[in-house]
Amino acid sequence: MSSDFEVYEQDFGTLTADITNKVGRIPKLSGDDKKGMVTNVEKQMEEARELLEQMDLEVREIPLQSRGLLSTRMKSYKQELAKLDKDFKRSRIAYSDEVNLRNELLGDDGNTTENQKACLLDNTERLERSTRRLEAGYQLTVETEQIGQEILENLHHDKEKIQRARERLRETDTNLGKSSRILTGMLRR
Repeated sequence: MSSDFEVYEQDFGTLTADITNKVGRIPKLSGDDKKGMVTNVEKQMEEARELLEQMDLEVREIPLQSRGLLSTRMKSYKQELAKLDKDFKRSRIAYSDEVNLRNELLGDDGNTTENQKACLLDNTERLERSTRRLEAGYQLTVETEQIGQEILENLHHDKEKIQRARERLRETDTNLGKSSRILTGMLRR
């Protein structure tokens, strides 16, 4: 099993436990405390999704015979995250007074520009991570292609050697046939 997978798995467990704790506290909060907690949980949920993506990538790199158990665990983690997401959405609106609910639905808070900046920064970071992963994948593809070309060249050279050896064998067979006829002719005299 991949040690990276185990690290991601531990991080995911810690993160989901923290999210569960915070989701349970959200309905009891109000005003700015609630908004701050909601923003914090939203970021943690995004982190949990990214951890699941990393774990999924690790599972795909594991040989097929070892992949079954980890795939089952991944399904369980995805279901757990989906349940957490539902609980989080419920806790945001549960026990909210009408003003807070209206503000959340309509986005009437004064921090929208700051929230947008934070969201933009998060998206930029996520985009950079994705770009790095894509570049690493592209580099691996290029290396694999180079190795494949080298193998094809080696096979081509081996084919030429085999063809030359066959030609020599035919010539030798022809020469043996001629020698046999000459010897047969000499024996008859």
